[in-house]
Amino acid sequence: MKIVIIGDGKVGYKLAKALSAEEYDVVLIDSNEEKLMEAMNRLDIMCIPGEGGNAEVQKNAGVPEADLVIACTSTDECNMLSCLIARRIGAKHTIARVRNPIYYKQIDLLKEDLRLSMAVNPELAVAGEISRVLLFPDASKVETFVKGRVELVEFLIGKGNKLAGMSLAEINNQYQIKVLVCAVERGSDVFIPDGEYVIQEGDRLHVAASHKEIGLFFKVFGSRRSKIKKVLICGGGSVSYYLALQLCGLGMQVKIIELNKKRCEDLCEMLPKATIICGDATDHDLLMEEGVQDADAFVALTGMDEENIILSLFAKSQNVGKIITKVNEDQRAQMVEDYGIDSIVSAKTVTADVILSYVRARKNSQGSANVETMYRLIDEKVEALEFIVKKETRYTNVPLKELQLKSNNLIACIARKRNIIIPNGDDSIQVGDNVIVITMERQIRDIEDILL
Repeated sequence: MKIVIIGDGKVGYKLAKALSAEEYDVVLIDSNEEKLMEAMNRLDIMCIPGEGGNAEVQKNAGVPEADLVIACTSTDECNMLSCLIARRIGAKHTIARVRNPIYYKQIDLLKEDLRLSMAVNPELAVAGEISRVLLFPDASKVETFVKGRVELVEFLIGKGNKLAGMSLAEINNQYQIKVLVCAVERGSDVFIPDGEYVIQEGDRLHVAASHKEIGLFFKVFGSRRSKIKKVLICGGGSVSYYLALQLCGLGMQVKIIELNKKRCEDLCEMLPKATIICGDATDHDLLMEEGVQDADAFVALTGMDEENIILSLFAKSQNVGKIITKVNEDQRAQMVEDYGIDSIVSAKTVTADVILSYVRARKNSQGSANVETMYRLIDEKVEALEFIVKKETRYTNVPLKELQLKSNNLIACIARKRNIIIPNGDDSIQVGDNVIVITMERQIRDIEDILL
């Protein structure tokens, strides 16, 4: 499968790295030859210097024979033009990164006119991730499957948590909550646990269930007893706009601090229910004046990782109950976690996961099940994949206890019509089901791949 990526920025490089590791034929286009040389030295890919919107450059990169072209430069117009040209000269499928809210509101029209297979809005995706975490503030991260009906949450076992010292079998017997602990991070070790696994303080659990059951889980085992009402956001970019729009719709009180006066005026018009403060979010006195110490949640969304980290550490010093930080560089994200700030979001990671899901679905279009959604967890050591079962095969209509799975694989959840099933050995997979698989293997493209 040949994939051409236009734009060697953070998202483009991350995609090139992930796709080349899965042995796709990857070509990277960018006008910055120095950056391209660095990428070519590190990755097993081909690099073509030039503008992505130039048809001759695209032809040199083999776009007419490409199965997929992904345009993820920093400019929406360049991305859309590049995809239009790519389709005109023969590319089978195209994906454009579209960030401008005005363009994205008209995305259905644009997709039709530009013949886009998919449009990805990283800022909207990150805002959705943050709002889900704010609904379950005990969670560090919340990923969704089956169009939001199934959630996979990351949960740190803190000091004094009643789960510490209990095996998963004991929890299942004692508490009638339909959840499944499907992955555990303990220090540098990662497990896909069985019923004998005993939870310890400091473990990070990844728990799958329906939205309702996750709520019950946190009601019993979480530390917060009240919902988040007041949210302070630092930075007034696109992520902040999308996030505030969602949170105001949920009835939360939202305050945004933004330095640029013109941007503040725009936000006031676009977000009539939010409070917009024009000022420097790194100003200690301003933060105190605007009530950082009284906020239920603090979200650092400036354009600089360093500022976001410093702001988050200050919010932590003020005992803010929930802190979420946008960090784009992976090394810095690890540093933030070491300081005890556990909710970290990254636009490039969200974008890469969405596009990788699409690529795997295209790769396995003739298989028994299509990848619908994919997330990479725990420093990409674990993958959570949602498959839609398309046809009868050796694993359909067979009790799960009779299926032999390879080690470090787990069938975590089955969605069948309106029912969300946390499966036991007597349940089976049927055609039309959405099946969520947790795996420590690489390049799983079909449920068949996890069977012996």
